[in-house]
Amino acid sequence: MKTIRVLLFTIVATICLASVFSISAQRRGQSPAYAYPAQLLAELARLQQAALASDYALKQTAYMCNNIGPRLSGSPQAARAVEYVAEELRKLGLEVKLEKVMVPHWVRGVETGELVQFPGMAVGTTQKIVLTALGGSVATPATGLVAPVVVVNNYAELNALGESKIKGKVVLFNAKFDEQMAAQGFGEEAYGQAVAYRGGGASAAARLGAVASLNRAAGGKAYRLPHTGGVRYAEGVPKIPAASVTAEDAELLAHLAAQGEIKLKLVLTPQTLPDAESANVIADLKGSEFPDQVVIVSGHLDSWDLGTGALDDAAGVAAAMEVAHLCKQLGLKPKRTIRIIAWMNEENGLRGGTTYFQNQQNNLANHIAALESDLGAGHPTGFFAHVKPEAMPMLQPIAQVLQTSGAGLIRLVTGSVGADISPLEAAGVPGFAPLQDNRTYFDYHHTPADTFDKIVPRELAENAAVMAVLAYAIASLPEPLPR
Repeated sequence: MKTIRVLLFTIVATICLASVFSISAQRRGQSPAYAYPAQLLAELARLQQAALASDYALKQTAYMCNNIGPRLSGSPQAARAVEYVAEELRKLGLEVKLEKVMVPHWVRGVETGELVQFPGMAVGTTQKIVLTALGGSVATPATGLVAPVVVVNNYAELNALGESKIKGKVVLFNAKFDEQMAAQGFGEEAYGQAVAYRGGGASAAARLGAVASLNRAAGGKAYRLPHTGGVRYAEGVPKIPAASVTAEDAELLAHLAAQGEIKLKLVLTPQTLPDAESANVIADLKGSEFPDQVVIVSGHLDSWDLGTGALDDAAGVAAAMEVAHLCKQLGLKPKRTIRIIAWMNEENGLRGGTTYFQNQQNNLANHIAALESDLGAGHPTGFFAHVKPEAMPMLQPIAQVLQTSGAGLIRLVTGSVGADISPLEAAGVPGFAPLQDNRTYFDYHHTPADTFDKIVPRELAENAAVMAVLAYAIASLPEPLPR
């Protein structure tokens, strides 16, 4: 009986979606958009409903986070994650291969900070500063370094002080994350403003003779959580230790520095080891008519090491795996190959995406589209589309299907929508990503709080539905999207 009800629902939904879309186009004085075969519309509706009812992606996310843990490139956990995802995709009957990727192997060590001089201090005391080393940072001496702290809000203030006031100092970039901007749905933009000092602050300070660089946490809510991430050392500039301090401690340092000289003892003992061998996990659900043509569905398998990488990006990998799981469960056979990829080393090198692109140089024409989910697992309102405008009519029926779960928006963009797929996009491959609610994403991003409990099961299922419907539709259209 349940099967009959689901079938009736699918047929009715398909008819209604087609009718609404046709009427809407006629009211705008346009001809109906690209017409999907009725069977394809029915299959998309089935996929959507199955995704919303499935807990497969949730279970996969839980295992990657709780059973395997943090998955920093080069770590034993990253290696185990490669094995696990490959095993799970083989269980689905997919053709799986591991694409060799040589990745950076940076290991976090001891990381402590304490104020040893500040106005008003009680004799024989210090104040703890909560911080974490930035990925790729060089170490301080084993016993640490002690130096005065200079606080600036931006690069202009740093450069205005000049070498005479920076040399021999620890520079704190106290650039605040714009929480109001993030609360209005522009989390990525707020992050982009703040993260500029995490990436380039160390080299900018080193040019003027600084001995270490600190940046205020590049994220939201102030729960005394530091936000890690990669530091980018400029060529020809001395490498100095770099760390992120919490928003609260950045405020403390700024407050005390305004009263007089403060000195910080900083101990960071990370190591950069030789590059390690790892892999992208690549699994193909072969197309029935055009098996050489590929639609990529992906997330990145590595994570930072403070939390367990639930939002960034176990959820994205799990949603991609769900696409293959649903197609197998429902007996759906796309015309083109749906390729599931769990990328390695997005966080501190992008070696996985770069390696894949280099290995596919002679096959780029057969890459019809690339999807990546790497902005958490918040409720999706639709999807980003990095495509030519003339491709939009071909995508509208997808939006109509997804509208029934509140994900019917299409945001046409001119830039890349995913780090790992960015080389493919730059070569003209259409790129897609879920358009997610990211208002709280940067509260947890790259912090110890990026853990499995932050996943909302219904919203993860909604993201999987977007990925499944989008990928299967593009893989099953009579003709490829325009390039």
